[in-house]
Amino acid sequence: MTADQATAVRRRLEAVWRLDAARIIARIGRIVRDVGMAEEFAHDALVAALEQWPRDGEPEQPVAWLTTTARRRALDYLRHRQMAGGKAAEIGFELDFQHLARSDDATGRVDDDLDDDIGDDLLRLMFTACHPILSPEARCALTLKVMGGLTTTEIARAYLRPEATIAQRIVRAKRALAAARVPFEVPRRAELGPRLASVLEVIYLIFNEAHAATAGEEWLRPGLCEQALRLGRVLCGLMPEQGEVFGLAALMELTASRFPARVTADGTPILLMDQDRGRWDPLLIRRGLAALASAETCGGPLGPYTLQAAIAACHARAHRAEDTDWMRISALYDALAGISPSPVISLNRAVAIAMAFGPQAGLDIVETLTGDPLLADYHLLPSVRGDLLARLGRIDEARREFERAATMTANARERTLLLARAQHPRSGED
Repeated sequence: MTADQATAVRRRLEAVWRLDAARIIARIGRIVRDVGMAEEFAHDALVAALEQWPRDGEPEQPVAWLTTTARRRALDYLRHRQMAGGKAAEIGFELDFQHLARSDDATGRVDDDLDDDIGDDLLRLMFTACHPILSPEARCALTLKVMGGLTTTEIARAYLRPEATIAQRIVRAKRALAAARVPFEVPRRAELGPRLASVLEVIYLIFNEAHAATAGEEWLRPGLCEQALRLGRVLCGLMPEQGEVFGLAALMELTASRFPARVTADGTPILLMDQDRGRWDPLLIRRGLAALASAETCGGPLGPYTLQAAIAACHARAHRAEDTDWMRISALYDALAGISPSPVISLNRAVAIAMAFGPQAGLDIVETLTGDPLLADYHLLPSVRGDLLARLGRIDEARREFERAATMTANARERTLLLARAQHPRSGED
Protein backbone atom coordinates (compact mmCIF):
# COMPACT_ATOMS: atom_id res chain seq x y z
CA MET A 1 0.00 0.00 0.00
CA THR A 2 1.37 3.40 -0.97
CA ALA A 3 1.71 6.26 1.49
CA ASP A 4 -1.24 8.07 -0.14
CA GLN A 5 -3.40 4.95 0.13
CA ALA A 6 -2.44 4.51 3.78
CA THR A 7 -3.35 8.14 4.47
CA ALA A 8 -6.74 7.65 2.77
CA VAL A 9 -7.40 4.56 4.92
CA ARG A 10 -6.58 6.48 8.08
CA ARG A 11 -8.97 9.26 7.07
CA ARG A 12 -11.78 6.78 6.45
CA LEU A 13 -11.06 5.17 9.81
CA GLU A 14 -11.32 8.56 11.51
CA ALA A 15 -14.68 9.13 9.80
CA VAL A 16 -15.94 5.70 10.88
CA TRP A 17 -14.83 6.36 14.44
CA ARG A 18 -16.51 9.76 14.54
CA LEU A 19 -19.83 8.30 13.40
CA ASP A 20 -19.85 4.92 15.14
CA ALA A 21 -17.64 5.16 18.24
CA ALA A 22 -20.69 5.59 20.45
CA ARG A 23 -22.31 2.40 19.15
CA ILE A 24 -19.10 0.42 19.64
CA ILE A 25 -18.58 1.74 23.17
CA ALA A 26 -22.24 1.19 23.98
CA ARG A 27 -22.14 -2.41 22.80
CA ILE A 28 -19.07 -3.20 24.88
CA GLY A 29 -20.42 -1.23 27.83
CA ARG A 30 -23.58 -3.31 27.75
CA ILE A 31 -21.49 -6.27 28.85
CA VAL A 32 -18.67 -4.89 30.99
CA ARG A 33 -21.08 -2.40 32.65
CA ASP A 34 -18.41 0.29 32.93
CA VAL A 35 -18.14 3.31 30.63
CA GLY A 36 -14.43 3.80 31.23
CA MET A 37 -13.54 0.19 30.53
CA ALA A 38 -15.78 0.06 27.47
CA GLU A 39 -14.11 3.15 26.04
CA GLU A 40 -10.65 1.72 26.73
CA PHE A 41 -11.44 -1.49 24.85
CA ALA A 42 -12.92 0.47 21.96
CA HIS A 43 -9.81 2.66 21.81
CA ASP A 44 -7.63 -0.47 21.87
CA ALA A 45 -9.51 -1.58 18.76
CA LEU A 46 -8.98 1.83 17.17
CA VAL A 47 -5.23 1.66 17.82
CA ALA A 48 -5.13 -1.86 16.35
CA ALA A 49 -6.95 -0.59 13.26
CA LEU A 50 -4.52 2.32 12.86
CA GLU A 51 -1.69 -0.21 12.86
CA GLN A 52 -3.25 -2.91 10.68
CA TRP A 53 -5.54 -1.23 8.14
CA PRO A 54 -2.88 0.90 6.42
CA ARG A 55 -0.76 -2.25 6.14
CA ASP A 56 -3.37 -4.93 5.34
CA GLY A 57 -6.15 -2.87 3.81
CA GLU A 58 -9.51 -1.71 5.08
CA PRO A 59 -11.93 -4.53 6.01
CA GLU A 60 -15.26 -4.87 4.21
CA GLN A 61 -17.16 -4.16 7.43
CA PRO A 62 -15.07 -1.62 9.37
CA VAL A 63 -17.55 -1.13 12.22
CA ALA A 64 -17.92 -4.88 12.68
CA TRP A 65 -14.12 -5.24 12.68
CA LEU A 66 -13.73 -2.59 15.39
CA THR A 67 -16.56 -4.04 17.45
CA THR A 68 -15.24 -7.59 17.25
CA THR A 69 -11.70 -6.49 18.15
CA ALA A 70 -12.95 -4.50 21.13
CA ARG A 71 -15.12 -7.46 22.16
CA ARG A 72 -12.12 -9.81 22.12
CA ARG A 73 -10.05 -7.41 24.24
CA ALA A 74 -12.87 -7.23 26.75
CA LEU A 75 -13.26 -11.01 26.75
CA ASP A 76 -9.56 -11.43 27.50
CA TYR A 77 -9.93 -9.00 30.38
CA LEU A 78 -12.93 -10.82 31.83
CA ARG A 79 -11.17 -14.16 31.58
CA HIS A 80 -8.23 -12.73 33.46
CA ARG A 81 -10.56 -11.37 36.13
CA GLN A 82 -12.25 -14.75 36.44
CA MET A 83 -8.94 -16.53 36.87
CA ALA A 84 -7.93 -13.92 39.44
CA GLY A 85 -11.05 -14.62 41.46
CA GLY A 86 -13.55 -12.32 39.80
CA LYS A 87 -17.11 -12.11 41.00
CA ALA A 88 -19.90 -14.29 39.73
CA ALA A 89 -21.41 -11.34 37.90
CA GLU A 90 -18.22 -11.00 35.85
CA ILE A 91 -18.46 -14.67 34.91
CA GLY A 92 -21.95 -13.95 33.66
CA PHE A 93 -20.61 -11.11 31.54
CA GLU A 94 -17.97 -13.46 30.13
CA LEU A 95 -20.61 -15.99 29.14
CA ASP A 96 -22.38 -13.24 27.25
CA PHE A 97 -19.11 -12.42 25.51
CA GLN A 98 -18.42 -16.07 24.70
CA HIS A 99 -21.84 -16.21 23.07
CA LEU A 100 -20.92 -13.17 20.97
CA ALA A 101 -17.48 -14.51 20.11
CA ARG A 102 -19.02 -17.73 18.72
CA SER A 103 -21.58 -15.81 16.66
CA ASP A 104 -21.12 -15.96 12.89
CA ASP A 105 -22.50 -12.44 12.72
CA ALA A 106 -19.67 -10.04 13.55
CA THR A 107 -22.21 -7.39 14.45
CA GLY A 108 -24.31 -9.73 16.60
CA ARG A 109 -25.81 -8.48 19.84
CA VAL A 110 -26.46 -9.82 23.27
CA ASP A 111 -30.13 -10.80 23.53
CA ASP A 112 -32.17 -7.81 24.61
CA ASP A 113 -33.84 -9.68 27.42
CA LEU A 114 -33.02 -7.43 30.34
CA ASP A 115 -35.98 -5.90 32.15
CA ASP A 116 -35.21 -2.28 31.24
CA ASP A 117 -38.18 -0.33 29.95
CA ILE A 118 -36.13 0.62 26.87
CA GLY A 119 -33.51 -1.88 25.78
CA ASP A 120 -31.00 -0.07 23.62
CA ASP A 121 -27.25 0.08 24.03
CA LEU A 122 -26.92 3.72 22.95
CA LEU A 123 -29.64 4.76 25.34
CA ARG A 124 -27.87 3.01 28.22
CA LEU A 125 -24.64 4.77 27.33
CA MET A 126 -26.32 8.18 27.17
CA PHE A 127 -28.09 7.77 30.51
CA THR A 128 -24.87 6.56 32.14
CA ALA A 129 -22.71 9.39 30.78
CA CYS A 130 -25.34 11.94 31.89
CA HIS A 131 -25.84 10.52 35.37
CA PRO A 132 -26.88 13.15 37.94
CA ILE A 133 -24.04 12.23 40.34
CA LEU A 134 -21.71 14.06 37.95
CA SER A 135 -21.48 17.83 37.70
CA PRO A 136 -23.07 19.40 34.60
CA GLU A 137 -19.58 20.20 33.26
CA ALA A 138 -18.42 16.61 33.73
CA ARG A 139 -21.59 15.25 32.12
CA CYS A 140 -21.08 17.47 29.06
CA ALA A 141 -17.43 16.52 28.65
CA LEU A 142 -18.03 12.78 29.10
CA THR A 143 -21.04 12.81 26.77
CA LEU A 144 -19.10 14.56 24.01
CA LYS A 145 -16.28 12.05 24.48
CA VAL A 146 -18.26 8.81 24.39
CA MET A 147 -21.39 9.85 22.47
CA GLY A 148 -19.97 12.52 20.16
CA GLY A 149 -16.71 10.79 19.35
CA LEU A 150 -14.74 13.98 20.06
CA THR A 151 -11.17 13.85 21.28
CA THR A 152 -10.14 15.48 24.54
CA THR A 153 -8.34 18.14 22.49
CA GLU A 154 -11.51 18.92 20.53
CA ILE A 155 -13.62 19.16 23.69
CA ALA A 156 -11.06 21.45 25.31
CA ARG A 157 -11.07 23.63 22.20
CA ALA A 158 -14.86 23.72 22.14
CA TYR A 159 -15.10 24.90 25.74
CA LEU A 160 -11.93 27.02 25.68
CA ARG A 161 -10.45 25.09 28.58
CA PRO A 162 -6.95 23.63 28.98
CA GLU A 163 -6.75 20.11 27.62
CA ALA A 164 -5.41 18.85 30.96
CA THR A 165 -8.47 20.26 32.73
CA ILE A 166 -10.88 18.49 30.38
CA ALA A 167 -8.89 15.25 30.57
CA GLN A 168 -9.01 15.37 34.37
CA ARG A 169 -12.71 16.09 34.30
CA ILE A 170 -13.39 13.08 32.08
CA VAL A 171 -11.18 10.74 34.11
CA ARG A 172 -12.84 11.82 37.35
CA ALA A 173 -16.28 11.35 35.82
CA LYS A 174 -15.47 7.77 34.83
CA ARG A 175 -14.04 7.05 38.27
CA ALA A 176 -17.08 8.54 39.95
CA LEU A 177 -19.42 6.35 37.90
CA ALA A 178 -17.34 3.25 38.67
CA ALA A 179 -17.04 4.06 42.38
CA ALA A 180 -20.79 4.60 42.67
CA ARG A 181 -21.40 1.35 40.75
CA VAL A 182 -23.80 3.19 38.46
CA PRO A 183 -25.60 0.48 36.48
CA PHE A 184 -25.20 0.55 32.73
CA GLU A 185 -28.90 0.71 32.01
CA VAL A 186 -31.84 2.91 31.27
CA PRO A 187 -33.60 3.72 34.56
CA ARG A 188 -36.87 1.99 35.29
CA ARG A 189 -40.02 3.93 34.54
CA ALA A 190 -40.35 5.33 38.06
CA GLU A 191 -36.87 6.90 37.81
CA LEU A 192 -36.98 7.81 34.14
CA GLY A 193 -38.30 11.37 34.50
CA PRO A 194 -35.50 12.81 36.65
CA ARG A 195 -32.80 10.93 34.76
CA LEU A 196 -34.18 11.95 31.37
CA ALA A 197 -34.19 15.54 32.59
CA SER A 198 -30.44 15.19 33.23
CA VAL A 199 -29.82 13.85 29.71
CA LEU A 200 -31.83 16.67 28.13
CA GLU A 201 -30.04 19.25 30.28
CA VAL A 202 -26.65 18.04 29.06
CA ILE A 203 -27.64 18.28 25.39
CA TYR A 204 -29.22 21.69 26.04
CA LEU A 205 -26.04 22.97 27.74
CA ILE A 206 -23.89 21.76 24.85
CA PHE A 207 -26.18 23.49 22.35
CA ASN A 208 -26.32 26.72 24.35
CA GLU A 209 -22.52 26.93 24.33
CA ALA A 210 -22.64 26.41 20.55
CA HIS A 211 -25.37 29.01 20.08
CA ALA A 212 -23.72 31.75 22.13
CA ALA A 213 -20.18 30.99 23.28
CA THR A 214 -19.57 32.18 26.83
CA ALA A 215 -15.97 33.15 26.10
CA GLY A 216 -13.37 33.39 23.37
CA GLU A 217 -13.10 35.06 20.00
CA GLU A 218 -16.09 33.50 18.22
CA TRP A 219 -19.78 33.89 18.99
CA LEU A 220 -20.93 30.68 17.30
CA ARG A 221 -19.52 27.14 17.56
CA PRO A 222 -20.90 25.27 14.51
CA GLY A 223 -19.03 22.06 15.31
CA LEU A 224 -20.42 21.92 18.82
CA CYS A 225 -23.87 22.70 17.43
CA GLU A 226 -23.64 19.69 15.10
CA GLN A 227 -22.82 17.43 18.04
CA ALA A 228 -25.79 18.68 20.07
CA LEU A 229 -28.12 18.28 17.08
CA ARG A 230 -26.81 14.77 16.48
CA LEU A 231 -27.38 13.77 20.12
CA GLY A 232 -30.89 15.21 20.02
CA ARG A 233 -31.75 13.36 16.82
CA VAL A 234 -30.38 10.09 18.24
CA LEU A 235 -32.47 10.52 21.37
CA CYS A 236 -35.62 11.16 19.31
CA GLY A 237 -35.08 7.89 17.50
CA LEU A 238 -34.55 6.03 20.75
CA MET A 239 -37.39 7.57 22.78
CA PRO A 240 -40.23 8.33 20.33
CA GLU A 241 -42.89 8.60 23.04
CA GLN A 242 -41.20 11.34 25.09
CA GLY A 243 -42.57 14.76 24.14
CA GLU A 244 -39.77 16.77 25.73
CA VAL A 245 -37.17 14.86 23.73
CA PHE A 246 -38.83 16.12 20.55
CA GLY A 247 -39.32 19.53 22.16
CA LEU A 248 -35.58 19.91 22.74
CA ALA A 249 -34.81 18.65 19.23
CA ALA A 250 -37.26 21.17 17.78
CA LEU A 251 -35.77 24.01 19.81
CA MET A 252 -32.25 23.20 18.60
CA GLU A 253 -33.21 22.69 14.95
CA LEU A 254 -35.18 25.95 14.79
CA THR A 255 -32.52 27.96 16.60
CA ALA A 256 -29.73 26.47 14.50
CA SER A 257 -31.64 27.39 11.33
CA ARG A 258 -30.72 31.04 12.00
CA PHE A 259 -26.97 30.42 12.20
CA PRO A 260 -26.22 31.29 8.52
CA ALA A 261 -27.67 34.77 9.12
CA ARG A 262 -26.48 35.26 12.67
CA VAL A 263 -22.97 36.53 11.92
CA THR A 264 -21.33 38.51 9.13
CA ALA A 265 -18.56 37.07 6.95
CA ASP A 266 -15.98 38.28 9.49
CA GLY A 267 -17.88 36.80 12.46
CA THR A 268 -19.58 39.95 13.71
CA PRO A 269 -22.89 39.11 15.46
CA ILE A 270 -26.16 40.14 13.80
CA LEU A 271 -29.15 40.62 16.09
CA LEU A 272 -32.34 38.70 15.39
CA MET A 273 -34.39 41.64 14.18
CA ASP A 274 -31.63 42.61 11.72
CA GLN A 275 -31.05 39.18 10.21
CA ASP A 276 -31.70 38.34 6.58
CA ARG A 277 -34.37 35.68 7.06
CA GLY A 278 -33.90 34.51 3.51
CA ARG A 279 -30.63 32.99 4.72
CA TRP A 280 -32.25 30.93 7.46
CA ASP A 281 -31.87 27.22 6.73
CA PRO A 282 -35.22 25.91 5.39
CA LEU A 283 -34.29 22.25 6.00
CA LEU A 284 -33.61 22.87 9.68
CA ILE A 285 -36.84 24.85 9.95
CA ARG A 286 -38.80 21.94 8.46
CA ARG A 287 -37.06 19.52 10.79
CA GLY A 288 -37.79 21.75 13.76
CA LEU A 289 -41.46 22.26 12.96
CA ALA A 290 -41.89 18.50 12.42
CA ALA A 291 -40.24 17.75 15.76
CA LEU A 292 -42.45 20.36 17.45
CA ALA A 293 -45.54 18.71 15.95
CA SER A 294 -44.35 15.35 17.31
CA ALA A 295 -43.83 16.88 20.75
CA GLU A 296 -47.31 18.38 20.76
CA THR A 297 -48.94 15.07 19.79
CA CYS A 298 -47.24 13.03 22.51
CA GLY A 299 -49.94 14.04 24.96
CA GLY A 300 -49.87 15.71 28.35
CA PRO A 301 -48.92 19.28 29.23
CA LEU A 302 -46.16 20.91 27.22
CA GLY A 303 -42.78 20.97 28.96
CA PRO A 304 -40.23 23.80 29.06
CA TYR A 305 -38.27 22.66 25.98
CA THR A 306 -41.43 22.30 23.92
CA LEU A 307 -42.63 25.75 24.99
CA GLN A 308 -39.27 27.25 24.03
CA ALA A 309 -39.49 25.44 20.71
CA ALA A 310 -42.95 26.93 20.17
CA ILE A 311 -41.43 30.38 20.75
CA ALA A 312 -38.67 29.63 18.24
CA ALA A 313 -41.36 28.46 15.79
CA CYS A 314 -43.03 31.88 15.99
CA HIS A 315 -39.81 33.44 14.73
CA ALA A 316 -39.33 30.74 12.07
CA ARG A 317 -42.84 31.30 10.67
CA ALA A 318 -42.39 35.08 10.40
CA HIS A 319 -40.94 35.85 6.98
CA ARG A 320 -40.21 39.41 8.10
CA ALA A 321 -39.21 40.64 11.55
CA GLU A 322 -42.27 42.89 11.69
CA ASP A 323 -44.54 39.85 11.11
CA THR A 324 -43.45 38.20 14.37
CA ASP A 325 -46.40 37.25 16.59
CA TRP A 326 -45.14 38.84 19.80
CA MET A 327 -48.52 38.46 21.49
CA ARG A 328 -48.27 34.67 21.16
CA ILE A 329 -44.62 34.72 22.21
CA SER A 330 -45.43 36.68 25.36
CA ALA A 331 -48.24 34.22 26.15
CA LEU A 332 -45.86 31.30 25.68
CA TYR A 333 -43.36 32.97 28.01
CA ASP A 334 -46.15 33.36 30.57
CA ALA A 335 -46.74 29.60 30.36
CA LEU A 336 -43.01 28.89 30.54
CA ALA A 337 -42.57 31.09 33.60
CA GLY A 338 -45.45 29.24 35.23
CA ILE A 339 -43.88 25.77 34.93
CA SER A 340 -40.17 26.63 34.98
CA PRO A 341 -39.70 29.94 36.80
CA SER A 342 -36.25 31.51 36.71
CA PRO A 343 -34.81 35.03 36.51
CA VAL A 344 -33.50 34.36 32.99
CA ILE A 345 -36.94 33.31 31.77
CA SER A 346 -38.40 36.40 33.44
CA LEU A 347 -35.87 38.53 31.57
CA ASN A 348 -36.78 36.90 28.26
CA ARG A 349 -40.45 37.37 29.08
CA ALA A 350 -39.78 41.07 29.67
CA VAL A 351 -38.36 41.34 26.15
CA ALA A 352 -41.44 39.67 24.66
CA ILE A 353 -43.76 41.89 26.71
CA ALA A 354 -41.86 44.94 25.50
CA MET A 355 -42.24 43.88 21.87
CA ALA A 356 -45.94 43.13 22.32
CA PHE A 357 -47.02 45.98 24.61
CA GLY A 358 -44.29 48.61 24.44
CA PRO A 359 -40.84 49.17 26.01
CA GLN A 360 -42.14 50.62 29.28
CA ALA A 361 -44.09 47.43 30.01
CA GLY A 362 -40.93 45.42 29.52
CA LEU A 363 -38.79 47.82 31.52
CA ASP A 364 -41.17 47.58 34.47
CA ILE A 365 -40.46 43.84 34.62
CA VAL A 366 -36.71 44.30 34.15
CA GLU A 367 -36.55 46.75 37.06
CA THR A 368 -37.88 44.03 39.37
CA LEU A 369 -34.95 41.81 38.35
CA THR A 370 -32.07 44.24 38.87
CA GLY A 371 -31.54 43.16 42.47
CA ASP A 372 -31.71 39.42 41.81
CA PRO A 373 -28.38 37.89 42.91
CA LEU A 374 -28.66 35.20 40.24
CA LEU A 375 -28.42 37.92 37.58
CA ALA A 376 -25.67 39.92 39.28
CA ASP A 377 -23.06 38.82 36.72
CA TYR A 378 -25.43 38.18 33.81
CA HIS A 379 -24.47 40.59 31.06
CA LEU A 380 -27.78 40.27 29.23
CA LEU A 381 -29.62 42.04 32.08
CA PRO A 382 -27.93 45.43 31.47
CA SER A 383 -28.00 44.70 27.73
CA VAL A 384 -31.79 44.27 27.73
CA ARG A 385 -32.23 47.23 30.04
CA GLY A 386 -30.08 49.34 27.71
CA ASP A 387 -32.19 48.29 24.74
CA LEU A 388 -35.44 49.25 26.44
CA LEU A 389 -34.03 52.57 27.67
CA ALA A 390 -32.89 53.36 24.12
CA ARG A 391 -36.37 52.63 22.78
CA LEU A 392 -37.76 55.04 25.38
CA GLY A 393 -35.33 57.76 24.27
CA ARG A 394 -33.24 57.61 27.46
CA ILE A 395 -30.02 57.48 25.44
CA ASP A 396 -27.43 58.38 28.11
CA GLU A 397 -28.80 55.73 30.48
CA ALA A 398 -28.88 53.21 27.65
CA ARG A 399 -25.26 53.93 26.77
CA ARG A 400 -24.15 53.28 30.34
CA GLU A 401 -26.02 49.98 30.44
CA PHE A 402 -24.44 48.76 27.19
CA GLU A 403 -21.00 49.72 28.48
CA ARG A 404 -21.65 47.86 31.72
CA ALA A 405 -22.81 44.80 29.82
CA ALA A 406 -19.62 44.90 27.72
CA THR A 407 -17.48 44.67 30.86
CA MET A 408 -19.41 41.59 32.01
CA THR A 409 -19.13 39.34 28.97
CA ALA A 410 -16.09 37.13 28.34
CA ASN A 411 -16.87 36.77 24.63
CA ALA A 412 -14.84 39.13 22.47
CA ARG A 413 -17.40 39.33 19.63
CA GLU A 414 -20.24 40.12 21.99
CA ARG A 415 -18.16 42.72 23.79
CA THR A 416 -17.47 44.48 20.50
CA LEU A 417 -21.17 44.42 19.64
CA LEU A 418 -22.17 45.88 23.01
CA LEU A 419 -19.58 48.65 22.78
CA ALA A 420 -20.86 49.50 19.31
CA ARG A 421 -24.39 49.70 20.68
CA ALA A 422 -23.12 51.98 23.44
CA GLN A 423 -21.80 54.34 20.76
CA HIS A 424 -25.10 54.28 18.85
CA PRO A 425 -27.88 53.04 21.17
CA ARG A 426 -30.88 51.58 19.41
CA SER A 427 -33.18 48.64 19.92
CA GLY A 428 -32.31 45.08 18.86
CA GLU A 429 -33.08 41.54 19.89
CA ASP A 430 -31.46 38.09 19.80
